[in-house]
Amino acid sequence: MFPREYRGVAFVVGLFLVVQLGALALVPEFAESGYQAVENPENPTNSLVYIAAIIAMTGVMLAAFRYDLDQGIRLLIVGVSAWLSWYVFSAVLSPLAAAVPAVAVGVALLAYPEWYVIDAAGVLMGAGAAGLFGISFGLLPALLLLAFLAIYDAISVYGTEHMLSLAEGVMDLNIPVVLVIPLSLSYSLLGEESEPEGEDDSVTADGDDADGDPDPDTDDADGDTDADTDDAEGADADVSEPTDIEDRDAFFIGLGDAVIPTVLVASAATFSPAETLSVPLIGVNAPALLAMVGSLAGLLVLMSWVIKGRPHAGLPLLNGGAIGGYLIGSVVAGVPLIEAVGLAGFL
Repeated sequence: MFPREYRGVAFVVGLFLVVQLGALALVPEFAESGYQAVENPENPTNSLVYIAAIIAMTGVMLAAFRYDLDQGIRLLIVGVSAWLSWYVFSAVLSPLAAAVPAVAVGVALLAYPEWYVIDAAGVLMGAGAAGLFGISFGLLPALLLLAFLAIYDAISVYGTEHMLSLAEGVMDLNIPVVLVIPLSLSYSLLGEESEPEGEDDSVTADGDDADGDPDPDTDDADGDTDADTDDAEGADADVSEPTDIEDRDAFFIGLGDAVIPTVLVASAATFSPAETLSVPLIGVNAPALLAMVGSLAGLLVLMSWVIKGRPHAGLPLLNGGAIGGYLIGSVVAGVPLIEAVGLAGFL
């Protein structure tokens, strides 16, 4: 049997795949339903608006945690989770009927936020957010978004470390801005919280923002800090010190780490001129497929560092892998690079 840390890595990869495949399956339904959020998805300023919103939301959340408004943030994220879940369910149900399971997601998060409830809500939220952004961000805006957030993530984790403060606040709220990866079948997130303080320090994490948004990075994956909702190691995690994975019962990775690279996957499936491949249930082309492969390759590298107890920003690897895979896939599909990066219309 594989060591438990490798089973944990397999679980993470599985969750990322579900988010990516879910987003690809939702893209046609979202486009047909007119859920595109902007009038011109090829406008690169769309990325600037979203980036500004991320920075603003990060500031709002930090201020809320500083002034003990944590529960307000919790209610906000739970509401966003239910809202995004409605979009997902509306792809297969009528708008009114979709409201029932969407509300159930919000109620479950408030009433019983066990790790599997959080992960299930996070997957729904991630697939919905990535699908919506994918049909709203053309190729150039999507590439700009991923490139900026990769840089921002690295600065926020290795430089200013302000995302660590955000992670400290978010990790205690039990909301789907992080995916919880248990390393034992008996692990209970709620049971861990009920133990006397100081008795269990086994969970180091990372976390990330997952809202659809400030996830700025979604990132760090070790037991320590993610970057967006980001770091999760606990409030006292130190980026400079490795943590032995054998001392942990679970680790956390930000939902944003799954969402942001998937935006490019969904965008490529929607806007790339490459020929669609014959894949059941989902519409995917070579650029989108290799963007998935690249992001998962970056995830495996990230998790190899996490297993060693070293915290790292996730988006540089994940976004870098997605961008690299997308460009390779575009070349393979015969799409000129100038067209692949969305600049053909500006020349």
